[in-house]
Amino acid sequence: MAETAIMKEPFFWEGTDKRGKKVKGKSLATDEATVRADLRRQGVVPTRIRKQRKSLFSGKTKITSGDIALFSRQLATMLAAGIPLVQAFEIVGTGHENAAMQKLILSIKGDVEGGSSLHEALAKHPLYFDDLFVNLVESGEQAGALETLLDKIATYKEKTEAIKKKIKKALTYPAAVLIVALIVTTILLIFVIPSFEDLFQGFGADLPSFTRMVIDLSAFVREKGWYIGIFIGLGIGSFLYFKKRSRAMRHWLDRMTLKTPVIGPIIEKAAIARYARTLSTMFAAGVPLVEALESVSGATGNIVYEEGVLRMRDEVATGQRLQQAMENTDLFPNMVIQMIAVGEESGSLDEMSGKVADFFEEDVDNAVDNLSSLLEPMIMAILGVLVGGLVVAMYLPIFKLGAVV
Repeated sequence: MAETAIMKEPFFWEGTDKRGKKVKGKSLATDEATVRADLRRQGVVPTRIRKQRKSLFSGKTKITSGDIALFSRQLATMLAAGIPLVQAFEIVGTGHENAAMQKLILSIKGDVEGGSSLHEALAKHPLYFDDLFVNLVESGEQAGALETLLDKIATYKEKTEAIKKKIKKALTYPAAVLIVALIVTTILLIFVIPSFEDLFQGFGADLPSFTRMVIDLSAFVREKGWYIGIFIGLGIGSFLYFKKRSRAMRHWLDRMTLKTPVIGPIIEKAAIARYARTLSTMFAAGVPLVEALESVSGATGNIVYEEGVLRMRDEVATGQRLQQAMENTDLFPNMVIQMIAVGEESGSLDEMSGKVADFFEEDVDNAVDNLSSLLEPMIMAILGVLVGGLVVAMYLPIFKLGAVV
């Protein structure tokens, strides 16, 4: 059954309904004959059917965490509206623009049609559905409240995605501007400065020290630029390679990131927000605390916090209170520990964790906005020094010549 679902392809169709009104739409089917048969059963007389053309890059389309978050919300909405699970998959899969996501959804639908439970079907795709997702779905199926749990999963995914986007926005904008500034500076050094150098040779006078330094830098970049580019490329490639494969390096990077001024506090708040949001979601679903902490550790997004939460899990498994285990890590502010303590004592750990998550998510939003406001003048200053400095260096001899005349 799963193979049949995977082989379905999108078809656009046009036709007339029972009242003679023109209608059109999109259907998933194995071939054109199946589309015609389905339309006739619906009372539609097809006049035109064509297969959707595949984009050149459709086979390489990636599935992002944002796609999974959207899929979670769509599925939760469909089930809450009373639509059967298999039909919900058909509707969501048919309407998805991402070819890879469409294929994934239909593969899961095929497994469910073949008799697998939803959590078993999702578990076959661990790259997109982690243990947290699968465990929550399983809890919802066992409790007979799948739509409620899917709604919690969707909310959780949306919240975590919002934090990720905020942090990426804070880091991407200045990085992009600085890269553009570096490219512009390189172009000036390679193509523009040599023209001025030829002009200055006819002056017959000594050039200002600043101008001479820029001209020497231009000559160095033109002569050694390829070597510099190769060296930088190899450095970035090696960094990304070892960052992906070396846990020790990622541990060092995450620890250094937490200690970085301005950026570090934002990363720390984001990790605490994800910790609290995941803990709240898992505990509200009835997952035992020790088992919940296993999933929570991987959701923090930082190895330092991941290892800290795993130590907490081991301590809680031996009878230690969660509050005390959090204190022992030295990773959480006192306010967070006290709110968790109140939640433990009152039996409302999920609610208090949710309040902690709300507070720190809002704190991350404010910190990112403040960071953007702080970085904008700094970036303008750097651009002014880089580009403006080169312009001034080239015009100094002209000003000097004008003063002599």
